[in-house]
Amino acid sequence: MTATTPIPLATLAALLADATRARFCLALLDGRAWSAGELARHAGVAASTASEHLSHLVRGGLLVEERQGRHRYLRLAGPQVAQLIEDMTAHAERAGAAARPPTLRAASAAAAMAAARTCYDHLAGRLGVAITDALTARGLLRQDAGFALSDDGLAWFAAELGVALPAPTGRRPLARPCLDWTERRHHLAGAAGAVLCATALQRRWVSRIGSGRALRLTGAGRQALSALLGLDDPTGEVAGDPTGDLSANAAGG
Repeated sequence: MTATTPIPLATLAALLADATRARFCLALLDGRAWSAGELARHAGVAASTASEHLSHLVRGGLLVEERQGRHRYLRLAGPQVAQLIEDMTAHAERAGAAARPPTLRAASAAAAMAAARTCYDHLAGRLGVAITDALTARGLLRQDAGFALSDDGLAWFAAELGVALPAPTGRRPLARPCLDWTERRHHLAGAAGAVLCATALQRRWVSRIGSGRALRLTGAGRQALSALLGLDDPTGEVAGDPTGDLSANAAGG
């Protein structure tokens, strides 16, 4: 089975039914490649167990691997897989499958994830939704007939943000909605969302909290979003220690 071969629904469900494999996929929603050892430690399983699960996910087309010397690196097979994982997480949360964080550390991790995080390669949480709302209110993003950047929106990316947008393709549109599992609303995904997230990270408008997906909006980021979109405090305060590694107990997508 290749990454382009359709996966039968029962096979796909079986791939994600295992808790360890699900944790791997959720961790990889940060858009980065993880080594097999890092994923094993994240899930709390032996290296041999992780290797077997990762091979299943690669054969099923959900992950792709790259080898560098003795190291094996894994990442999600693409934005379509990331959207699938995020949508399933949102459905599970709505259905009440997400358990209340059992510890203060887990609650702090959940709060950080809800404030701002990466969703594969775009921004999510309150930050992602607030940016999406601001783009819409200013006429830069249209939501009346699906997600689409207006002419003013295209000009904003070029002139105000100072970045070039890639040409849209059939496999990846310029803008698309992604349901935010914590906010229950849509944030901006697609190529434009990826460019916006990459710009925020490169210019240090946001910084990663620990090794996971949670992000912290920096002072430079607050100033930039205020100047560009009129946003004052899009995330609110995050409870707990923002400097620790909050990824271990963070749930959700």
